Amino acid sequence: MRNLDTHRNEHGFTLIELIVAMIVISVALVGVLSVINYTTAHSADPVLRQQAIAIAEAYMEEITLKSYADPDTDGEASRDLFDDVDDYNNLPDTDVRGPTGNAISGLEAYSVSVIVDSPQGYGPAGSLVTGKKIAVTVTTPAGESLTLAGYRSDY
Repeated sequence: MRNLDTHRNEHGFTLIELIVAMIVISVALVGVLSVINYTTAHSADPVLRQQAIAIAEAYMEEITLKSYADPDTDGEASRDLFDDVDDYNNLPDTDVRGPTGNAISGLEAYSVSVIVDSPQGYGPAGSLVTGKKIAVTVTTPAGESLTLAGYRSDY
């Protein structure tokens, strides 16, 4: 009788309960670590995206400040000689360059391409304005592409 009383007062876990608890905790830990790993791997994405926007805006500003039509009807061979919007058509910069054509350090992993469409009429019927659509595409080091479109009109 005395032996039965001591077993009833003992509290603890069986081996099966311990194994099940360890499995549940392991599965939860794997889930939490997966979320942390994903967050850490993608923490720089907003910075890369913001930098790509700034690069696209800089290129767009440079292009739209140029003349609509070629003032000297010559084909310009290098970017520092570009004098109209059409000169930028099919511009592939494998690294980001300034207006003089020099590479900008720290932005070597970004690439830029520019497409300038043929002149079209924009606006309501009877008040069409001739313009060219400019599309600047920037690819980030992560492989994400961002396209900024703008228009340059002949006014």
